[in-house]
Amino acid sequence: MAFFAFSYVWFKIANEVYRPLTIVFFRLATSVIVLTLYLYLTNRFQKIKKEDRIYFFLIALFEPFLYFIFESHGLTYVSSTVASVLIATIPIFTAIGALVFFREKLNLLNYTGVIISFAGILIFILAGKSNLSFDSKGIILMLCAVLCATGYSLILRKLANTYRPVYIVNVQNIIGLSLFLPVFLISEGRHVPDMIFDPKAVIAVAQLAIFASCGAFILFGYTVKIIGVTRANLFANIIPVLTAVFAYYTIGEVITIEKFAGIIIMISGLYMAQVRFSYRKKVKRSINSQV
Repeated sequence: MAFFAFSYVWFKIANEVYRPLTIVFFRLATSVIVLTLYLYLTNRFQKIKKEDRIYFFLIALFEPFLYFIFESHGLTYVSSTVASVLIATIPIFTAIGALVFFREKLNLLNYTGVIISFAGILIFILAGKSNLSFDSKGIILMLCAVLCATGYSLILRKLANTYRPVYIVNVQNIIGLSLFLPVFLISEGRHVPDMIFDPKAVIAVAQLAIFASCGAFILFGYTVKIIGVTRANLFANIIPVLTAVFAYYTIGEVITIEKFAGIIIMISGLYMAQVRFSYRKKVKRSINSQV
């Protein structure tokens, strides 16, 4: 999540020189080169089962392809505050999807934690802000982005039990790069000859590729495999908090009392959502130890 939080800073730096689709394309291309080279040197390529091919295509279709398209267009119709609130609903949709498709159940304390964490992130996002401008088209586009992120997480949950997260992310990025290629050529192709080499922007794109497109997604894949998709997705609520902390130390952005309260509530809910220890198990373990 720290890598994801930093990605907003790196994207902003790169965007000062390069267009958004250009950044995404070269970010994916760099990540494919890095991961393919790693898998080749370590001999960790895996054979994709025939029945899983559709899932690999869908995981790349949902994210990064459709998610980026819906989010980028949705942001033109809604304020960043409204967008942040809608994105914060991803863990809730994921919890519902995991329950329906995988019977991934949480206890009552965990579900309460999901709601409390969402409330905390709402307080954090809305603290001191009144910019809630939006129209229905923007809301629909952002909700489509939320559904794409949810679909990605649920399919990752299925694939992570069979394939290594490193391999999943590599295939995901290869397919995503293929999907973006025609879009990139049509919309940005004419601007390629005019591109300039800017060391600062190029380093930012490399950081996006290595730490966000590779590192963050790989670590997220391992997390989903270990603690489940619902608990893993809930950590996404930390992203705006980390971004605010980074901004505080780098540009001196003020963290208000309201934001600090939102952070405490969000972290409390996050902790509650991760607890797996029940009173019944505690009593049973105590009895067994006495016996």
